[in-house]
Parts: sequence; structure tokens; C-alpha cells
Amino acid sequence: MEAFLVLLFHAVGSGLILFLLGAGLTLVYGLMGVMNFAHASMSMLGAYLGYSLSGHIGFVGALCVAPVATGLVGAAFERFVLRRAHGQGPLAELLVTFGASYLILELVQWVWGRGPVDYRVPAALAGVWRVHGVGVPVYRLVAMGVSVFVLAGLWWVWSCTRIGPLLRAAATHPQALQTLGYDVPSLLMWTFGAGSALAGLAGVLAGNLYVTEPEMAASVAGWLFVVVVVGGLGSLRGAFVASMALGMVQTLAAAAPATLGDLLQVPGWSGGAAHCAVCAVPLGAIAPMLPYLWLVVALALRPVEDTRQ
Repeated sequence: MEAFLVLLFHAVGSGLILFLLGAGLTLVYGLMGVMNFAHASMSMLGAYLGYSLSGHIGFVGALCVAPVATGLVGAAFERFVLRRAHGQGPLAELLVTFGASYLILELVQWVWGRGPVDYRVPAALAGVWRVHGVGVPVYRLVAMGVSVFVLAGLWWVWSCTRIGPLLRAAATHPQALQTLGYDVPSLLMWTFGAGSALAGLAGVLAGNLYVTEPEMAASVAGWLFVVVVVGGLGSLRGAFVASMALGMVQTLAAAAPATLGDLLQVPGWSGGAAHCAVCAVPLGAIAPMLPYLWLVVALALRPVEDTRQ
């Protein structure tokens, strides 16, 4: 039971961090209609900035400064590069962000090298908190708390302030909003910057839980687009549900001692590889495939829906 509770805790933590990463992309698409292929690279940039800044101003300082710096990079990219592609259609926007992802990758390799960096959990948060006999890593608990705080903040801004209606109006009726005297291009620029800042925050929090290396953007990007597509393009609520479900499935499958044959309950299966070589494969071995299998099934059962809200 204790092992299951620990696994459940890790699954919830993974889902929350994945949502923190996917929320920025969902926000940008929901308000701007831009599928930002450089979003995972912004998260990688945030992780590297967090690594460098934590050595000078501490982890808490890096947690505050690195997302802001990443957001400013995103805002500048939208203002001086992406805005020029807005009038040329979605394909031009996609290609510009795709090129930006490779530009960020080369920049990271030029500054920090091609190998992983020694980005560690801060010593003050490296302990384990015992809750009813169950060991809970303090840092993961902090990362989950930050993710929940950001989730609550997004809901509050979206539902309880004037910013939410303004942003929705900028997405649906930009000319009318411009006529009322609002600077719509600036609203969209800072929206893109906010999405990049969320990606940077996810990178700072997750960079020391996983491996901070130049390939981390490519490994995260697949999961990110699974969350956004399965949850519904532009839906924060759907992204949250998909993130939590994906975190649960991935974590529990990776740790499950069962085999594929046990899961499928193949008739005549008795546990020997001689009966069915595929059925002898442990679930942990196919865990990395599950998000993409989920994506294929979701797309087969229903078309991609634009649920921007």
C-alpha cells in the first residue's frame, strides 16, 4: 500500500508539471491560434537559465527570474519575428516557430555545451517528509504546490478579472477591441510572453527532477502535443485533465510488474514467452509508447476539435 501511495504521489506530481508546461501552449493557441513548436525549447531554455542562476542567486531567485527572462524572450520573438508571419497564414507561423526551436537548441549548445549539466535539487529541499509512514520528497511537494498555485492563478485571471474578457475579445473580435482604444498587438505579444514564461517555470521546476540536456526539448515535445491535442486544442480544462491522466498512466505503467499478456488477458497465456513473445513484454517497456498510442486512439475516435475558450 505504501508503494502504491508513493507511486500515486509521483504520478500526480508528473501530471501537474506536465500541465504547467502544456498550459502555456494551450494559452497561446487558445488566444492567438498559433501552434508554437518552440514551446518545449522555451522550457529547455528555462531549465538552463535556472541552472545558471541558481548558482548565483539561489534556487528561489532562479525560480522567480528565469521564467521572467524566458517570457521576455518569448515576447520579443513575437514582436519582432512571429508578428511578421501572422498575415501569411498558419503554415508560416508554424515554420517560424519550428525554426526558432532549432535556433534555441543551437544557442543552448553554444552556451552550455552538448552534454547534460549538473542541475541538482537544492539541498534545503532534498529531504523526505514522512506522512503517516509514507515518504514524500519535499522538492516534489514544492513543485506540486507551485503548479497548483499557477493553476489557481490562471483560473482567477481568466474568470475573475477584466484581463480574461479582454484576451477573449482580442482572440475573437480584435478589430472591435482596437476601435475601443486597446492595443491588441501588445496584448497578444504579452500573451505569447506569458505562455513562454509558463514554459520556463516548468523547465526550472522539472530540470533538476529529470536530466537537463539539449535533447530534453525533443523528449518533452511529444508529450506536450499529446496533452494539447487529446485535451482539446485551446482548452485549459482539457489540458489539465489530459495532463493528469497521462501522468497517472505513464507513472503507473512504468512501475507495474505486470506484462502485456496480463493486461490483455490473452486466452491460453500462461506466462511463458514460448506461447506469445509479445505478451511477455513488461508494461514498463512499453510505457514510453503509451502517450502516442493514446493520441492515435483519440484521433481515430474523434477528429481534432478546436475548443478555444
